[in-house]
Amino acid sequence: MNSRRTFLRNLGLATAGLAMAPSLDVFAAKKSWFDISLAEWSLHKTLFKGDLKNIDFPELAAKKFGIYGVEYVNQFFKDKAKDMTYLKDLNGRAKDNGVTNVLIMIDGEGNLGDEDNSKRKQAIENHYKWIDAAAFLGCKSIRVNAAGKGTPEEVKAHVVESLSTLADYGKQAKINVIVENHGGISSHGDWLADVLKTVGKKNCGSLPDFGNFYEYDRYQGVQDLMPYAKGVSAKTHDFDAQGNETQIDYARMLKIVKAAGFKGFVGIEYEGSSLSEEEGILATKKLLERFKTV
Repeated sequence: MNSRRTFLRNLGLATAGLAMAPSLDVFAAKKSWFDISLAEWSLHKTLFKGDLKNIDFPELAAKKFGIYGVEYVNQFFKDKAKDMTYLKDLNGRAKDNGVTNVLIMIDGEGNLGDEDNSKRKQAIENHYKWIDAAAFLGCKSIRVNAAGKGTPEEVKAHVVESLSTLADYGKQAKINVIVENHGGISSHGDWLADVLKTVGKKNCGSLPDFGNFYEYDRYQGVQDLMPYAKGVSAKTHDFDAQGNETQIDYARMLKIVKAAGFKGFVGIEYEGSSLSEEEGILATKKLLERFKTV
């Protein structure tokens, strides 16, 4: 009898606690201010070896890494941009695993800042099929490069023209055209920010990469590009014993990202060699998770 009374009393307290719970905000879980996605380039060695195929990437991201946003790299399905059977299959596999297709990174389709008008026009046209593919897959963006030869001002003029044309095409499909700091003059944050400001289109933005600034201060570069950011690329190479990236102060970097009011996907892009690709991805995920509710 005593045990029954004790059970009922405890049940009553528990019920009362449940009734009070909605007003106890102190117990509410903190909401994450960004989501984690996985850039396919993190697995480029595995892909190039043939041990992984692009079609299996969404399922691997979900089941092996517990990551439910993916960023494709076009070179791993280069001949499939117009293959509707393939794209339907890829889309189905993503949906079956609860994975969001975030973006496609475009390389090898020509320089958008090419000084040769015909080559530049061809480069623009080469990107159209990827905008169409991204739209079919439910992506929000394609990532392009601002590459070309000439003075910074000459390259800027050509890139602005190309980005404006692509953004107009992308607008019809509700696709963002976003530029990564990816070598050359594009790795100067102030230059790329000026390009995007000159383009002045809502669906033309940036994909700041923490690691691709080289001679330019990386923290200043991310700060330059965050006003235009439609995504963020969390580059990692090596980690210390505490799990910190050895070259990039992630606390400082993510403070800059958050201060800009960013809310969206932060993509893991592991490029190190001291850990395996799988270990590097998991280490980067663990590092990012420290800051999701901070």
